Amino acid sequence: MSVLQDVDTALSVAFVVKLDDQSLGAFTSCEGLGCEVVLESREEGGNNGFVWQLPTKLKYPNIKLSRPLGRETETIAKWFASMATGYTRGATGTIEAMTAGGRVIATWGLIDVVPVRWTGPSMSADSPKVLTETVEIAHHGFLVAAPAAGPRPGTN
Repeated sequence: MSVLQDVDTALSVAFVVKLDDQSLGAFTSCEGLGCEVVLESREEGGNNGFVWQLPTKLKYPNIKLSRPLGRETETIAKWFASMATGYTRGATGTIEAMTAGGRVIATWGLIDVVPVRWTGPSMSADSPKVLTETVEIAHHGFLVAAPAAGPRPGTN
C-alpha cells in the first residue's frame, strides 16, 4: 500500500460557510485563512550579538471567499444590510472544506466574525464570463475544539 493512498486530499473543493448556524452557502475559493505571531524586538545591553524576539499577540488576516453569482447572494446582502442597524459582537462562523461528493475534509471555527466587504461581478458584453462575487470577512481568532469526553488523566 502506498503512502499516497492513506492521504485524504480535497482536489475538487467547495467551502461551505455558516454564521451562527445560518448557511451563507458554498464558495469556490477561500483565501486568507491563517495566523501570524507578532514579535517585539528587544536589544539587551552589553549583548551586541543577540536580539530577543518576544511574541506579543496573534494577528488574523481577513478571509476572502469567492463564488459564481447565484441565489445565495441574497443571504449575503441581508447580512450586510443588518450592519446598518448596529453590530452585535459575538457571531461565530465555520468554514468547511468539502469534496465534490460532500465529504468534509477540514473545518475552521471563527470567533467574532464581521463582514468587511462585498464585491459584485464586473459585467461587460465584450467579454462574456461567469459572474462572480467576493465576500471579505474579518475575525478575531479560531475556535478551539472541545476536548473529547472521558476521564481526565489522574482521575478514576
